[in-house]
Amino acid sequence: MGEGRADWVRVPVGADSARWATRGRCKLVLFVVHNVTSATRLLDVLPLFRDDLRVQLLATWTGSSPFRAGVAELLAETGVPVLPWEQALELPVDLAISASFGGQLHALSRKLTVLSHGVGYNKRLATPDTGHRTPDTGHRTPDTGCPSPEAANRTPGAGPPPVFGLSPDWLLADGSPVADALVLSHPEQLERLRAACPEAVPTAVLAGDPCFDRILAALPYRERFRRALDVRPGQRLVLLNSTWNPDSLFGDGGEDILPSLLPRLTAELPADEYRPVAVLHPNIWHGHGPGQIRVWLDRARRGGLALVDPLEGWRQALIAADVVIGDAGSVSYYAAALGTPVLMGAASPDGLDARSPVAAFVREAPRLSPYAPLRSQLDALFDGAIPRQPGTLPGPAELVSSVPGEAATLLRRHFYGLIGIPEPEEPALLDPLPLPPYERVTRTAPMRVVTRLLGTGEIEVSRYADPRSEPAGDGDAHTAVHEDTLDPDRRALADVIFRYGTADDPRYGTPDEWTAEVLARHPYCALAALVTDAGGCTVRTRTGTLLRLSGAPAADPAAYVSALYAWLAAGKAWEELAAGGMSVRTGSGGPHQVSVTAVTPAHPGELGGPNSPLTPPS
Repeated sequence: MGEGRADWVRVPVGADSARWATRGRCKLVLFVVHNVTSATRLLDVLPLFRDDLRVQLLATWTGSSPFRAGVAELLAETGVPVLPWEQALELPVDLAISASFGGQLHALSRKLTVLSHGVGYNKRLATPDTGHRTPDTGHRTPDTGCPSPEAANRTPGAGPPPVFGLSPDWLLADGSPVADALVLSHPEQLERLRAACPEAVPTAVLAGDPCFDRILAALPYRERFRRALDVRPGQRLVLLNSTWNPDSLFGDGGEDILPSLLPRLTAELPADEYRPVAVLHPNIWHGHGPGQIRVWLDRARRGGLALVDPLEGWRQALIAADVVIGDAGSVSYYAAALGTPVLMGAASPDGLDARSPVAAFVREAPRLSPYAPLRSQLDALFDGAIPRQPGTLPGPAELVSSVPGEAATLLRRHFYGLIGIPEPEEPALLDPLPLPPYERVTRTAPMRVVTRLLGTGEIEVSRYADPRSEPAGDGDAHTAVHEDTLDPDRRALADVIFRYGTADDPRYGTPDEWTAEVLARHPYCALAALVTDAGGCTVRTRTGTLLRLSGAPAADPAAYVSALYAWLAAGKAWEELAAGGMSVRTGSGGPHQVSVTAVTPAHPGELGGPNSPLTPPS
């Protein structure tokens, strides 16, 4: 290896690295990154080399993907030396591992193993100009990162694009396999490989799916992941999932139902019964920019939609989900493999290998009716979600991996065999999925609340985030608004104003002070409530009465405030609730027993009229 350029890494590799490296006799393992998506799959297997002082890990970036944002930051977070691509091409490594075929992989010093960065190989994708053989030609073209003229100008008579990872267009360079080993997760992929590219069959290695194995290992922690996403008992977590490309659920190449679907997730589904979250493909996230994604989803997020980290959090959210609204991407298929009901919001089969399991799943999965009521569709899906019985045709649970739970063992054995050194004696283990940080639901969109008094101290509450029309159903309605709502005019007309905080936050003062301040500032507000813990809040009525509502942390205490409002608006006294307690029903999540206790206020006196705790000043 020559002297290279000034930006080339000198330690632990380089022309004079022997002078500077503390451990200079290590075997070199190079992780080859195409984009963020492929990098995350490589990070799944990086721990297989842990504790081995004989191995030096390196990384490089091919620069071949149009999705370049986020790659440098992700590689920096790994903490391993990152080589410029030109240096990596000249470095004689002992093993190179990629999770994509992008870039001049054929030019790397062998030995090269390629993993899938999804559920096997299912998509049809025209071969980009990666410097190796391109569709319909046996000639190499410059590595521009753009589709070759032959690929870009395919005519209908030329047939569909090749299957990514299972066609000669992707697998061969000058008639020889690009990779020394192609990792497959199931024999059905081997059968398709044998039919499409027999020259690459000798490179096939059946070694399972490390991503799916990490999901399976984390299944016992489902309730923890649900609590991290602030899913309350009785709530259903609805996971909105989209792969990238114009035909995806997030894309605008087809019917483009997303602009109407997003607000309906929070406006039509009762807030206390459903918890919506969104998982977007990293190519959406980094292609359009995280800031742009947040702007596009702003209204839905204010209505309670959680936007899940596309790198570290999507698998935990998938495990936590009760239902998935998705498309033909890998996440939907993983969900089906876990037995989670899936509604197809976008299901174009055009970009899939018709013989692949994913294509079969997309053809058979139930479809979302984009303009029909969402709740009735979800309820019907739950009612009809009958587990598939043994003896029926193979489905996602069988076809994701033929060796579930064994990917770590099989992959490490394969890697060390190529390196040519014995495996470590310790078991091969993947990293467990981390517990995500707690993300509290904070709906700042105005809530339209429908209530019904069912009996003595028993109130039914259904809350909807910013519905365009009055929610259906019997009962009385009022508006409850978070203090930080975007529209001050909506806050000025709110019946209930609330916020979340802590009792000792000096920015708000005490709950007594904050509630007094809010009612003084908003004369048409009947109740002000500061939610200070998972199960309780402090409420001030218009007459100055200060109450403490306390219950188990099974529901949002802001729902208790709306129940109290309904009780008082019906002309009843809070003293009845203080004596007998309050029972709050929030769909299937109730009843919740709530104690109502008077608190001696530091700011006594009426803030409104003399006749009712809900009467605003004249």
